[in-house]
Amino acid sequence: MPTHYIGLMSGTSADGVDAVCVEFGESPPCVTIAAHEYERYSDTLRERLIALMTPGPDEIDRMGALEGELAEIFARAAARVCQKAGLAATAIAAIGSHGQTVRHRPGGDFGFTLQIGDPARIAERTGIQTVADFRRRDIAAGGQGAPLVPAFHAWLFGQSAQTRAIINIGGISNVTLLPAKNGAASPYGFDTGPGNALLDAWAHATQGLAQDTDGRLAAQGHTHPGLLALLLEDPYFAAPPPKSTGREHFTLAWLQNGLKRLGKSISAADVQATLVALTAETIAAALHLMTPDAVFVCGGGTANPVLMAALQLQMKAPVHTTAVLGLNPQLVEPVAFAWLARQTLHNKPGNIPSATGARHPVVLGAVYPA
Repeated sequence: MPTHYIGLMSGTSADGVDAVCVEFGESPPCVTIAAHEYERYSDTLRERLIALMTPGPDEIDRMGALEGELAEIFARAAARVCQKAGLAATAIAAIGSHGQTVRHRPGGDFGFTLQIGDPARIAERTGIQTVADFRRRDIAAGGQGAPLVPAFHAWLFGQSAQTRAIINIGGISNVTLLPAKNGAASPYGFDTGPGNALLDAWAHATQGLAQDTDGRLAAQGHTHPGLLALLLEDPYFAAPPPKSTGREHFTLAWLQNGLKRLGKSISAADVQATLVALTAETIAAALHLMTPDAVFVCGGGTANPVLMAALQLQMKAPVHTTAVLGLNPQLVEPVAFAWLARQTLHNKPGNIPSATGARHPVVLGAVYPA
């Protein structure tokens, strides 16, 4: 019986897809990575994806075209990582594909979330059964459909005498709080707010850059207290968990509205430094619910030394990346969706109700046969 899984992750930064080929062990919980592949999107494709994340004309037609285009990229990345691992398609139990989130609106009577990247096409192209559409079952059970990674964090990182915080800084940031192994409390988590999305958007708008590499622009500026205070007034930050958000909320227009309310001109570098402070402060504020003994960070934000330094200044506990725990911080999310596919095939729940707000644990995802 195949024991390897492939995880595909395209996050809210929408810059490319990570593919990992992994094998899971149970006693103790462990991950063995056989291979990793990253395929960067073209600038044009990324712009089309980001444009689709906010309401606009011809959305269905644009989404339909991107659905198939992304699926071809996902399938190619899966095939390449399989080849790199030296494995035949028959050696892979399943592909777990997160898809690309283009809208996330879980509130109200008919909340929804939408990820594209046609899983039927992935299964057809690769010859590997594919598990996808992980979030909607949690929403059907009364949850937010996010964050889903806390269940994986708890499985892999939760067997400790420490109280741990696992922070993922992607386009949006989320936190998982893992009580000490012998404690009575349950793990939980939620989206804290913007991560890299606003940093990327501002760098692109003012510098023509896809991102603020190494935090260079932010390092040239200083936090503007007035702008930071205005941005922190957004009701999302004060809302109690469970809660989740997306790129369609924390947009460039949202930031520009804050600048307009400020009523004065400040430098691009000062805005970037203020956005770093916003991400760090909103993450730190989330941890007041449970004081961790240690903080471990994963996601693209770990590559920004200015952001990591700002986060450490906000924390009483030492801040490390998940590399200290044995897993590359850039690969935690794709591995998580490989694990969620495994949960689906074993008919096991993939959500934590204390994180998503669902009424009960549910088996996530839909299976597309090879």
